[in-house]
Amino acid sequence: MDIQFLGAAREVTGSCYLIRSGRHRILVDCGLIQGSRADEARNRLPFDFDPAKIDAAVLTHAHLDHSGRLPLLVKNGFRGPIYTHRATRDLCRVMLKDAAYLNEKDTEWENRKRQRKHLPPVEPLYTLDDAQNAMRNFKVLDYGITTALLPGISIRLADAGHILGSAIVEVWLEADGTRRKLVFSGDLGHRDAPILQDPQPVREADLVIMESTYGDRLHRSWKDTWDEMSEVLTHAKHNQGNVLIPAFAVGRTQELLYELGRHYEEWGLADWTVFLDSPMAIETTEIYARHTALYDTEAAAEQRAHGNPFTILPNLHLSRTALQSMAINRINNGAIIIAGSGMCDGGRIRHHLKHNLWRNGCHVVIVGFQAQGTPGRALVDGAKYLKLAGETVRVAAQIHTIGGFSAHADADGLCDWYQHFEDRPAIALTHGEPQAMDPLADRLRGAGAAHVHTPERGARLDLITM
Repeated sequence: MDIQFLGAAREVTGSCYLIRSGRHRILVDCGLIQGSRADEARNRLPFDFDPAKIDAAVLTHAHLDHSGRLPLLVKNGFRGPIYTHRATRDLCRVMLKDAAYLNEKDTEWENRKRQRKHLPPVEPLYTLDDAQNAMRNFKVLDYGITTALLPGISIRLADAGHILGSAIVEVWLEADGTRRKLVFSGDLGHRDAPILQDPQPVREADLVIMESTYGDRLHRSWKDTWDEMSEVLTHAKHNQGNVLIPAFAVGRTQELLYELGRHYEEWGLADWTVFLDSPMAIETTEIYARHTALYDTEAAAEQRAHGNPFTILPNLHLSRTALQSMAINRINNGAIIIAGSGMCDGGRIRHHLKHNLWRNGCHVVIVGFQAQGTPGRALVDGAKYLKLAGETVRVAAQIHTIGGFSAHADADGLCDWYQHFEDRPAIALTHGEPQAMDPLADRLRGAGAAHVHTPERGARLDLITM
């Protein structure tokens, strides 16, 4: 009986954990590695296991760094069920389809270049058909229901408060007379964040596998975050420029729309035109609007009073087509443009950056995590130039990083969630860069955690002798 750490081990993306219990094998998450070209090339490497021998998979939530290699898993022979929350299933229908479409388009573009160089063509990581095939394996669950996956293996989902349908996964194992309980935090949400519930506490575990994305820092308060957003909009209005907000289609976009609606008068939004320029984000927002039972008390009250809380802005324009998107680039000031991708490594935001980044009056608002090697991280780190669509663009815009928007718990939130466990069980930190993970490990040891592991990729923990 053991667990092997095959992704998000001392890095943030590519979550993947293999549990062996008796003769059974289950996988928790199967995510894409994101970041630089070299990082993303690792997605094409063979799996560290035979997908055909995995009995079942469990998915914590829909973000691609947790779900994005599931179509590849199925393509390579996995035939078992994929258990997840029903809202995550709905989101994955959109996200995996979009990822497959981008894989196909990027490969088509690459093969045109290779053809001119007389090089053999390459295949996409996976196709739309592969994504659709993977969706057939999904089995939906609700929070709080214990489900037997296999003889000696049961799970229960709890609300992680990170994005719609995100789950903490409790796993009970029994094999050869040994019983163990594992708890996977998934990605834990930021307390008091808009729309969703706070992460639910769990009391018992033999081993906790916990994320550590922001284990070295504290977020600004929500009040300070909203105040900072208001200041940016005021400053941008004075500069007569546009505001670009690279935003993840799932979670961050919905938070932004929700808060822009709630602060419409206070932030002077009548003076702006707000564009949501992302077909995937539009479709995702429609899914958020359907799952009202997952809202927190405040969002539920907003929904009852005003209907869909994401579309109450009177000056909101949903940009679905490429022509609608291109038309936005004719606007030199007065536009708030929300577009993906959240790390500026693809999507329509790159076109808006190309048309605006060189303008002194432009403001770029970073509202999410930026992985090493991404253009978004380069902007945060003060890059003077950015290469966009084959052109090197000078960065004259003002770059604002509003860390309080994070959908991840900060160091206090992570430690407080762990403190709910009785007897301070062993903990393995994942989903964090070393500079965030190692300070958190030290803090947890100081707070009484019996054993704190920071496993490298490929490491195994024996669950019998731990």
